[in-house]
Amino acid sequence: MAIKKDSRLKRAGVSGFNKPKRTPKHKTKSHIVVAKEGNKIKTIRFGQQGANTAGKPKKNDSKKMKLKRKSFKARHAKNIAKGKMSAAYWANKVKW
Repeated sequence: MAIKKDSRLKRAGVSGFNKPKRTPKHKTKSHIVVAKEGNKIKTIRFGQQGANTAGKPKKNDSKKMKLKRKSFKARHAKNIAKGKMSAAYWANKVKW
């Protein structure tokens, strides 16, 4: 017997739990993820649409980008520490 897929995955249009996806047509948020931790499942939209984030660290990053990344991580440290069920965690992982 096949396991029934969660309707939240289909509604969000993602391939599985904890798999973030870009949402270019969304008005304000740039990504969506259906987060799952233990028995808890939650749909999270995160990231500012059109924001010029630092992206993944690069060897020749400008000083401005390094400071931008450092500021984001410091400003959201408490929320990032909450884990997979927080938008800050996903923004940190995907966008910064």
